[in-house]
Amino acid sequence: MTDLGHDKPLGVILAGGQSRRMGGGDKALLALGGRPVIGHVIARLAPQVAGLAINANGDAARFDDFGLPVIADSIEGFAGPLAGVLAGLDWAATQGASHIVTAAADTPFFPTDLVARLQAAARAAGVPIALAASPDAQRGMNRHPTFGLWPVALRDDLRAALQDGLRKVVLWTDRHGTALAEFSSDPADPFFNINRPEDLAQAKTMLAGETQ
Repeated sequence: MTDLGHDKPLGVILAGGQSRRMGGGDKALLALGGRPVIGHVIARLAPQVAGLAINANGDAARFDDFGLPVIADSIEGFAGPLAGVLAGLDWAATQGASHIVTAAADTPFFPTDLVARLQAAARAAGVPIALAASPDAQRGMNRHPTFGLWPVALRDDLRAALQDGLRKVVLWTDRHGTALAEFSSDPADPFFNINRPEDLAQAKTMLAGETQ
């Protein structure tokens, strides 16, 4: 296993969702503080990783302005976040990388130490996968399965699981041993994501608070 405490993984931004609650289109390309939402995600993740790609389906040209590789799901039918993880793992294998870290394209405020803390959690627990988590008043510790550390060595296992119809992230991660990297939600949940028009309005307020 790669030394998870020191090596930088590759980063994959998951932008493969269908944005139904936003009315269709790309949430990632909505304007927030003078640039697209995904621009904020790139700015946070790029310093933490050895290289970046975007996982997205459809016309890749809509992401041309970001100058990053765009990789599509290989599993048909919008199979969910795990299909994006698999696409990222397959891409990372071509780059000779041992791990990727994923981040959601609609979550512009995630921690700037995400990667280091995912690596530390996996290393401390001696397991191959780590997911981010933050407190939730109703559910206790809430796992964020689109923010994870994933080993390339498990890509064929994941491919087989998806081909068998598995879609729920934690059902697969729990098979292999998963650590949680716990982040504070004070003063706000860093994994706040933009699903609806009112979320975009809230994100603008949050961004204004960050820049004051």
